Amino acid sequence: MEYRTKEEQVADHLREAILSGHFPRGTRLKQAEVAKTLQISITPVREALKLLEAEGYISGSSYKGAVVAPLDVAASVETLNLRILLEGQLIRHAVERATTEDLRLIRGFADEFAEAVRRKDSAEARASNYRFHKQMYATANLPQTLHFVQILWARYPFDVINRVEGRAVTAVEEHEELLRAMIEGDLAGAMLALRRHIEAGWATVKDETEIGGDHPPAVRVRRTPRRGKEDKRNE
Repeated sequence: MEYRTKEEQVADHLREAILSGHFPRGTRLKQAEVAKTLQISITPVREALKLLEAEGYISGSSYKGAVVAPLDVAASVETLNLRILLEGQLIRHAVERATTEDLRLIRGFADEFAEAVRRKDSAEARASNYRFHKQMYATANLPQTLHFVQILWARYPFDVINRVEGRAVTAVEEHEELLRAMIEGDLAGAMLALRRHIEAGWATVKDETEIGGDHPPAVRVRRTPRRGKEDKRNE
């Protein structure tokens, strides 16, 4: 069983709360209120906030305290490439190492997400989405890679994606495709499903923001497949 310190538990609670939209961007996080909610002392909360500041989830200020970091859309372009790279590594190892119990847990979070989407409970859907991906990637047993991915999530515009009508319904289908490939042990299928899932979210971001179309080819959502030596090396 994984051992986590109190500050790590608090940090993970706050990551989920931020990514789920419970604490929107710009929200001030008060140590005393967080400690009271979690029924713990101030110390682990203070240490958790320092960790989240280092990861980019919050920004610190001697006047305002800890504030959920604003979105930097321009930085999201680079983040997209890194997400595809690192999350691809995690799903590869997750497919290879997933046990029946791992798949049961992942299935449970996928069902929770689908049910929240059906009820149109946006906050719960975002929280369940976080748990689904975290549980799936934790199965890979690559804690450092997962840590870097969580840092990338702090810089990604999930709030933009999740407020677009219809996106969550499509995400349910994408989760099912991804989980089906994992259950079947289909490594190529799982990696392809993951990439499509990430890129579909990015397409939503492009539609909802002022991001231009002059990005490097690696981040274009719709690409014309090319055949050649370079592609074969990457297969």
